[in-house]
Amino acid sequence: MSSKGRILALDYGEKRIGIALSDPNRIFSKPLCVLSNKGFEQLVEELKKLITLHQVTLLIIGIPYAIDGSITPKTEECQQILNRLKDVLSISVEGFDERYSTWEANEELKKMGYNWRQAKEIKDAMSAAMILKEFLNQ
Repeated sequence: MSSKGRILALDYGEKRIGIALSDPNRIFSKPLCVLSNKGFEQLVEELKKLITLHQVTLLIIGIPYAIDGSITPKTEECQQILNRLKDVLSISVEGFDERYSTWEANEELKKMGYNWRQAKEIKDAMSAAMILKEFLNQ
């Protein structure tokens, strides 16, 4: 893995896709946006825009394993998305274990004083930021 350039992280969901971005030195992660999941082609179109706009060199997709590490239908779905994105994007695409990202995001949002309605709007992007933070810290 190259250690230069921004990383984009995805928390893929049926309805929403959380997106986070690193700084160019790959030290910090921040929530960027939440996309409505309108299908694979729309996702690719949006990702290509973000990759170009932010000069992204690596895409990370959270892979949701079960707590015990086993594979679930959601794990398989995210692996399929990862493989399809590898085929159509011009940058490296990797999966990363996101077992606890949603829980961590919820805890962080509580600490920041968000109520559940407010948190719902940004939870997915915050989850993506947690995935990226863990990836950067490995």
